[in-house]
Amino acid sequence: MAYLSLFLRKSSVQKGMRKVIWLLAGFMVQCAVQRPPEVSIPRETYINTYADLAMREMVRTGIPASITLAQGCLESNNGNSRLAVRANNHFGIKCHDWKGKKIYHNDDAWRDCFRSYPSVYESYRDHSQFLATRTRYAFLFELEPDDYSGWANGLKKAGYATSPHYARQLVRIIEENQLYRYDQEVLAGGMGTGTDNTVVAADNASEIPGGTSKVPGSTGRGPEHGSAGSRPIHVNNGIEYIVVRPGDTPESLRKELDLYKNEICRYNNLGRGAELKPGEIIYLQPKRRKAARGNTIHVVEKGQTMQDISRIYGVKLKYLYRMNLIKEGEQPPEGAEIHLRKKKREPVLKPGPRKEPAEEDEIQFIFEDREP
Repeated sequence: MAYLSLFLRKSSVQKGMRKVIWLLAGFMVQCAVQRPPEVSIPRETYINTYADLAMREMVRTGIPASITLAQGCLESNNGNSRLAVRANNHFGIKCHDWKGKKIYHNDDAWRDCFRSYPSVYESYRDHSQFLATRTRYAFLFELEPDDYSGWANGLKKAGYATSPHYARQLVRIIEENQLYRYDQEVLAGGMGTGTDNTVVAADNASEIPGGTSKVPGSTGRGPEHGSAGSRPIHVNNGIEYIVVRPGDTPESLRKELDLYKNEICRYNNLGRGAELKPGEIIYLQPKRRKAARGNTIHVVEKGQTMQDISRIYGVKLKYLYRMNLIKEGEQPPEGAEIHLRKKKREPVLKPGPRKEPAEEDEIQFIFEDREP
């Protein structure tokens, strides 16, 4: 009887265990059936979603949209990576001196610290700031704005990523998806400053050909992007600019307009410790390679420099020199014609007439006949 009682108890326990196992198995199957399948974002969808944001960052900072998109595709696996999904980090930027939210992820080291953003927009903006404010990337901004190959190799050289194939991967993504067309659209003025902004006539439109003025707050910098305060934001050649007031300095403008550390100096060819003069034009975005349509020739006035002309038309100084076949640093004479959209056929600074060497005074020899 004792053996029979023990056998029955074992049998009941086994039946209970089997019941529990079957219940757990059924629960797991049910969860698997009810759990929605993970949807992977295709590369084409990612590009279409963030192309406009990349182009606006190119207008604002000069970083090629093709490079930004290619890095976003590669670093975030088209928005599907853990960092992108959980932290909106699309560029794999680590914490460094970051004071915001963080996320830990195994990368080069166990539980590396990465930046976490409240939105994808903040990730794209911080990517621009990361490149624009670190000295090791400064040389990239001297490249042509559509030189995506130069940017790709420069990023690898500066140590953005450890992969030896990083530059090649970026170039392949750009060319396979024709991302360079977004650079061309920006350079052609296709983005402008946005078509949804309120634009009114400028008070000082006569100072700049084609200049306009925007209602404060319509710059795209809104409350979430940084406030422009009560200062009017003007537009010239598709570029936002302000007029210097008494007491303005590059640092005070940077804080007031929520700009990056080196933006004002880089966009306006200003050196360290530069003093701003009231009434002076200060651009808030990179200048263009050529002037707006309708501005083809500028006749140099007395005392005008190439820097002055660059500021008037919103054209990068180096392109003005190249278009007019002038060596950098030289200044055109009064009355010279400066080409603003197409390359000049002959230099503006023509060499003066060649002076013939002065004739030496002829020395006459007089021979006298002398008797021996």
